[in-house]
Amino acid sequence: MTTCYKEDNELSLSTTAGTPAKAGAAAMTAQQASSETLLAAVLKSLEEDKGEDIVQINLRGKSEIGDYMVIVSGRSSRQVTAMAEKLADRVKQDFGIISKTEGKDTGDWVLIDTGDIIVHIFRPEVREFYQLEKMWQPGVANAV
Repeated sequence: MTTCYKEDNELSLSTTAGTPAKAGAAAMTAQQASSETLLAAVLKSLEEDKGEDIVQINLRGKSEIGDYMVIVSGRSSRQVTAMAEKLADRVKQDFGIISKTEGKDTGDWVLIDTGDIIVHIFRPEVREFYQLEKMWQPGVANAV
């Protein structure tokens, strides 16, 4: 046998019983950094870590994977891994974003997914082999 109290019905059925979930989610989105702010922080981090040949590609209207792609080279496997670790740590500390990282074990090509920004950190030889930026930059014809 359950007893129903007036307070139970008022709290569960009332529209003034608290903040709706949608309003809470909208408030959180407003506090999050824009993709441009995140991009500026990513570029600054890569420059501070002596990344070479930094290329940023606007993906809006081209792909749903993110707003921007950044491609950068490191001189060695050690530098590639260190840049990836520092970038992921800075994004976590500054923006509260936990990035997904792949390829850190070998240090040839590390992919960092922050959600809005996709970062590829290559050793120069690996970057030359894959030529990833040619696939995404406008006006570049692919040879068949």
